[in-house]
Amino acid sequence: MAKKKKIRIELNKNRQKRTRANDFTRAFENKAPASSESVSGERVRPKGEMSRHRTIMTDVAGAPGSSVSADASSGNASNRRAIDESTCLTGRVIRIHGLICIVQTDDGKTFPCHVRRVLKSMAIDGRNVVTVGDRVWFRPAGAGGDEGFIEKVEGRQGVITRGYRGRQHVLAANVDTVFIVSALAEPGLKVSLIDRYLAAAEIGGVRPVIVLNKADLVDVSLYQWVVGLYTQLGYETILTSAADGRGLDQLRTLLVQGVTAISGQSGVGKSSLLNVVQPGLNLKVREVSDWTTKGKHTTTTAELIRLEQGGYVVDTPGLRQFELWGVVPGEIEGHFIEFRPYIPLCRFPDCSHTHETRCAVKEAVYWGQIHPGRYDSYLKLYHQRPIEGS
Repeated sequence: MAKKKKIRIELNKNRQKRTRANDFTRAFENKAPASSESVSGERVRPKGEMSRHRTIMTDVAGAPGSSVSADASSGNASNRRAIDESTCLTGRVIRIHGLICIVQTDDGKTFPCHVRRVLKSMAIDGRNVVTVGDRVWFRPAGAGGDEGFIEKVEGRQGVITRGYRGRQHVLAANVDTVFIVSALAEPGLKVSLIDRYLAAAEIGGVRPVIVLNKADLVDVSLYQWVVGLYTQLGYETILTSAADGRGLDQLRTLLVQGVTAISGQSGVGKSSLLNVVQPGLNLKVREVSDWTTKGKHTTTTAELIRLEQGGYVVDTPGLRQFELWGVVPGEIEGHFIEFRPYIPLCRFPDCSHTHETRCAVKEAVYWGQIHPGRYDSYLKLYHQRPIEGS
């Protein structure tokens, strides 16, 4: 039997105010004894932060029979909560509709599940405790056992996250590769957005692949510098087109390798590529707005799709803003791989590479050893400036 221990977890702040007792004047006119009033209305309840904590049982990492690994034990309590595994099934979250999570088991059955209240109430940095791609334990419920309650979320391995309104937004979990899709036209290439995705992929432990879509709409020779830039940095870069089939064979070869998330700006053609890669998916697509030249958010929720040729793909909604999450400005330099040889050569150990003198990174930009566009992306991230036109 697995060893268990009690831990104290923090819950979300209770923003509801206590209901105030009514009829103070009427009670005063009745002239009831003060002692009887105090006894009848007395309640024993903790005040302040103590009312937003709870004690739960957790599995001890490494104990015999424990399903919690040492790595998962360092995360939040949602993947450490002790449950009766004999009454639960395991599955993967393939879709989320409002409060309902669609969980698919290994044998292909799907169960609409609710998330246990204690998991939803935990104080976490993220917007939701469960996201698409999560491996979960759920307890079947309902008359025919065709529904369930998610009791536990296993630790995540590869994640794509962003910061959104001061909170962590996990786009996909437990993925091996992310396709960073950007359009060469309609709505147009945004190198700064690609650079942010590359940093997020490295932070989340995911292999990035840059997909430059809609190559049929432009003169590709004008964009060879983009392909050369990222290829020299070691990132795999593919030119694709859903219209003429360019690059689709390379995509199919990569898609069969584990779980792949497809992410990028709205309107870049993510769903169109998937419809061509696997005919019959019938994912919704829309034209780019003629007025704003931006996408119209056709895909509104992430979905994990199993491909016929093998592998899984997560089709994520299009984004118009992308901020790194959980990275302080002083750590951003480490996620630009071409900066690394020059960082030790700076005059100051804590050089920010923005205004200091004798900065080796700025000198490398001046002499053309670091691309100015990449350095501009670094400055925007360092000062947390949004990308223009996104």
